[in-house]
Amino acid sequence: MLLSDIAMLLLCGGITGFLAGLLGIGGGMILVPFMILVFNHLHFDQSIIVHMAIASGMATILFTTTSAISAHHKHGSIDWSLVKSFSPGLVIGGLVGGSEIFEALNTSWLSLFFATFLVYSSAQMIINKKPKPGRELPGSLGLVSFGAFAGTLSSLVGAGGAFITVPFMLWCNVKPHIAMASSSGLGFPIAVAATIGYMYGSWGNPNLPPGSLGFIYLPAVACIVAVSIFTAPLGAKMARKLNVAQLKRIFGVMLIFLAVFMFNESRKAFGF
Repeated sequence: MLLSDIAMLLLCGGITGFLAGLLGIGGGMILVPFMILVFNHLHFDQSIIVHMAIASGMATILFTTTSAISAHHKHGSIDWSLVKSFSPGLVIGGLVGGSEIFEALNTSWLSLFFATFLVYSSAQMIINKKPKPGRELPGSLGLVSFGAFAGTLSSLVGAGGAFITVPFMLWCNVKPHIAMASSSGLGFPIAVAATIGYMYGSWGNPNLPPGSLGFIYLPAVACIVAVSIFTAPLGAKMARKLNVAQLKRIFGVMLIFLAVFMFNESRKAFGF
């Protein structure tokens, strides 16, 4: 990689780490468009470039969430009983989605799916709809089932799951700061399962570039993680001081611009 590629990845790592701690997101959805730019610059095979960007972004979540979890746990913000209840489903969904389904999707459809996901996520951030009073979390079977759905969907878009687990927890009247902190804990099992799935599903692919472990491009992951593990605790610290609801709306607007980029990537992949 050139210095410009490394600089972009380091910058992205710093930003996504901070947002992971601040908003409880894994950061993969921010990284994907920028890694596509870097991978295009490195002339990676176009048939796998989106797959590699999503898988590499998810791999960074393994480290970013660990740092964010540590910071939130020190302040007692994570509901570990929730994490325990969701995790079996998250692991099953992450493994299945990251291996079988992810490998089967071609670049054009994967780009379109990711862009649509960004639009949904931005709407969730901007609207910030309040739940009805009295609604509660479902029982164990319901949490495992929802976890499987969230894990599968997250593995397809390279996200830590906060885009779906946080709105669900808020909808069930979990306190906002608990929901966002706990989503860091939920992001780890998703990242582990999906990363294993990405490697298993793409092992032996002849189009993979040197330095990759399946769809995961290790040099990019190393650059991002080198910074994100330090900025994630800063974000977690700021989350207790700033108006997070307002920041989520600003972040939602930013996601719309990233969605436009991904829709354009999808258009090019379809040949329009």
